[in-house]
Formats: sequence, C-alpha cells, structure tokens
Amino acid sequence: MATTDQDDQLVTPWEVTAASQKGVDYDKLIKKFGSTKIEDSLIERIARLTGKPAHHLMRRGIIFSHRDVGLILDAYEKGKPFFLYTGRGPSSEAMHLGHLIPFVFTKYLQDVFDVPLVIQMTDDEKFLWKDMSVEEARRLASENAKDIIAFGFDKEKTSSPDFYKTILRVEKCVTVNQVKGIFGFNDSDCIGKISFPAIQAAPSFSCSFPQIFGGKKDIACLIPCAIDQDPYFRMTRDVAPRLGYPKPALLHSTFLPALQGAMTKMSASEASTSIYLTDSADDIRDKINKYAYSGGQSTVEEHRRVGGNVDVDVSYQYLTFFLEDDEKLAKIEKDYSSGAMLTGDLKKELISVVQQVVAEHQQRRQQVTEQMVQEFMTPRKLKYSS
Repeated sequence: MATTDQDDQLVTPWEVTAASQKGVDYDKLIKKFGSTKIEDSLIERIARLTGKPAHHLMRRGIIFSHRDVGLILDAYEKGKPFFLYTGRGPSSEAMHLGHLIPFVFTKYLQDVFDVPLVIQMTDDEKFLWKDMSVEEARRLASENAKDIIAFGFDKEKTSSPDFYKTILRVEKCVTVNQVKGIFGFNDSDCIGKISFPAIQAAPSFSCSFPQIFGGKKDIACLIPCAIDQDPYFRMTRDVAPRLGYPKPALLHSTFLPALQGAMTKMSASEASTSIYLTDSADDIRDKINKYAYSGGQSTVEEHRRVGGNVDVDVSYQYLTFFLEDDEKLAKIEKDYSSGAMLTGDLKKELISVVQQVVAEHQQRRQQVTEQMVQEFMTPRKLKYSS
C-alpha cells in the first residue's frame, strides 16, 4: 500500500498527513518507496546538457527524488528522443498554488529539452472518487485545461490523445490482488477504481500516441509529478518489461503545505487551506495574514531574542517555491531565523510574491479561449511526428 511509516505519516494518491509540524519526512519516504534522492551531480548534469541553469525547484530540493532520470539523460546525450507526461485530476473549478508546481517544472523541462509533452486530464478518476456527475467532471477538466494552457505550453509540442489499446494491455497484466495491495482498494470499491491505474499508466508508453511517434514502442518517458502519485508508476514500471516497453522515469516533487501547516498538503476542496488561482489580491493578503502558520515566537521580544523557525513557518516554505531570487531568499532565511525579521514582515514578503504570481497567471488565462482548449485537446500530429 502507499501508506507509510507506522502512524507518523500517510502518503497516498488521495491523502497526505504527517504528525510533525515540519511535514512529511521525505528522506523516510524515499526509503519506503525505493526511489533515489536527487544529488547535486544530477542537477549539475542537467544544467550542463541543456546549457540552461537548473530550475530553482531542483536547486532547493523541492524536486527531491527520481527514478532512472540518469537513463533519460544518457539517451538525450546520445541524441535519442524521449517525451514528457504529466496530468491533472480536476476536482474543482479553480486550481490552487500547489497545482502550479508540476506544471511550472514540466514547462521548464519542455523548454530546455525541447521534447513532446502529453498531459492527461483524469476527469474519469474524479468522477469515480468524488460525488460528481460525469458532465461536471468533464466541465471541470475543461476549466482546468485553461489554467494549464495559460502556463504557456507549446501547442505544437503538447497533446492529449486516445490510448485505449494500451490501457487494455496494461489491464491484462495487473491482477485485482496486485491493485488491492498497491492502492488499498477493497471489495466494496467500484470496479472503476480497480481499473483506473491502467488508465494513468497508459500515457507512459509511446505506443499510446501513434500520431506522435509513428507506432514506436521504445521512446522513453519522463514523468514529473508529486511523490503521492508514485504508486501508480511503481505499478507501471513493473508492467513495462512484460509488455516490452521501457520503464518510465520519474521526477518527484514535495508538497506545497496547507496554509495551516505542513502536516497536510494544500487542498482544492478546503478554501481556508489554499490560495486559489482565482483569488483576488485582497483574498491572498487576508488568507496569508489569517491562516499562514507562523514559526515565530509568541512575543516580539522573544522573537527578537530567539528568532523564527523556518522549518515550520509556512510563509517561508511558500517563498522557497515561488521566490526565484536565491540571494533574497537566503537573506530572508537569515533575518527571520535571527529575529531581525518579524512574522508580519515575512508574511508581507510572501503576499507580494504570491499576488504577483497569481495576477500574472490570471492575465494569461484570460487570453485562453474555448477554441484553444479544443485545439490542445484534439488528437493531432506534433512537430516531432515520425
């Protein structure tokens, strides 16, 4: 199962909780899941091969774990192709800041490696797990697609086509007992849940996209995702050799914590835990001031003497995700930890950064039309077509 570590933390594709105010222990999670910690040498190699600086999410350890990325880089170094795959399960009309992370990083990967990208919108998953109609799940997928397009993905490099034959091949290789063991399903779960992992697995294989790869089965896949999605791809990597396909490689990100603290991740269904991409500047200011968990002390005098704890302070944690200036972030960490900067000042810094991030996203999203959504979601050849 995807649960971890005796009672102190839980990480599944549907739930994330931790007993510590510092949040999930990612080193422990790496050991439990059997992935590999990203070392400086891998980050330096990516920068060297692409000729572009490594993304700040990698430099700061937010993209912290991987599976077989070295093999992807080996192939790239030899001039062999690979493609990217990521996705979004549309559970609400408005995406939140936490949903930005995989798409921001995926956009970087698409830009520096110049490779095709497949984005799967799993409205079927949300229909199976949530209390919503098929029509509503589809509508939310369309609305979320507008946010995703607003990240600036290249239409000639990005697709979302049909892959039903591959789904069938994966389904035939995975038993009900295996799915129960991996995901914790039981006899009262609907059969849709049992079969859904094959749907999430299918885009990992190039044969799912003949209009892009001309039926080739050996094109490698790199999947940027949050670590809670890893159980799906552990299953996928187990199935791949049996089908004669390459195992997908993965890059795992940490979670953007809820405003109330890192014991849970930000949730799209709980407004007070989240900053939505539809929030106004005033909404952002009010939420951060009211809800953002502080690592500061109980009085100004005590804070000046002892300093704040950046390991648990949500405002500082958010800045590690969204403030790209390394020198400024280091100064904030030093000043807050020493007590020279107060919690109110730290929140003010975060408010300014997040307001800008969300405002810029809203401006880009306003330019996305229904026609653009249809064009992105229509199966078609890409610039890389064989």
